Amino acid sequence: MLNETILSVVLNDKTFGQREAADIVGGRGRLFRLVKIGAIRAKKIPEDRQNGRWYCNAFDVIKHAALKW
Repeated sequence: MLNETILSVVLNDKTFGQREAADIVGGRGRLFRLVKIGAIRAKKIPEDRQNGRWYCNAFDVIKHAALKW
């Protein structure tokens, strides 16, 4: 659990974009599902625009990473 605490401190103020976060968690569908249920904190800036940039919390993304074979 010490490693998780260290990662939390280091990565909590870092972010990933939507594409990078989707690659890490295993796809766009899984990323959207995790954001919807609140497992990954994300915000879109500006919120009212269709093409706004996503900012996904890096610690949450790494915590829900999926292995690729």
